[in-house]
Amino acid sequence: MSSAELVRRALERIATCTNAKELRQLAENARTLGNDEVRKAALRKLYAVSPDAVPGTLEHDVWQSIFALEGALTEERGKTVRLARTRQKIARDGELATVSDLIMKRASDGYRMLMERGWPELTFEAVALRHPDRFEPITLGNARARLATPKA
Repeated sequence: MSSAELVRRALERIATCTNAKELRQLAENARTLGNDEVRKAALRKLYAVSPDAVPGTLEHDVWQSIFALEGALTEERGKTVRLARTRQKIARDGELATVSDLIMKRASDGYRMLMERGWPELTFEAVALRHPDRFEPITLGNARARLATPKA
């Protein structure tokens, strides 16, 4: 079987997989084999299936972003990293207030890290724009402005 065929089959498997453990293993196998396309696809799907919230909700999108950033930080640092302060703020104030507050501040390292990885859709700014009915106009304006100037 050709390598192109193996990649195609792996991507098909990822597309239908909803098991986090299996997706983690697929990503690790792809990393070991040096296949960045399959690794990124497996990680992206892992972050999509990991949240407990209903897909399409603000809560799901927020946790998807958190899992993606934690995964990126874990990979970069070689040890498990959790966004403790963000998780604490969500527990205290909820997803909506946390996202709003972070968008109203300067761009975070997490924002830059997600942008550098080519995942602008996972930033809290993009999350807010997908749920405009939940956010104040000024927050949405800040989100739009930041995404329009990715080096923010």
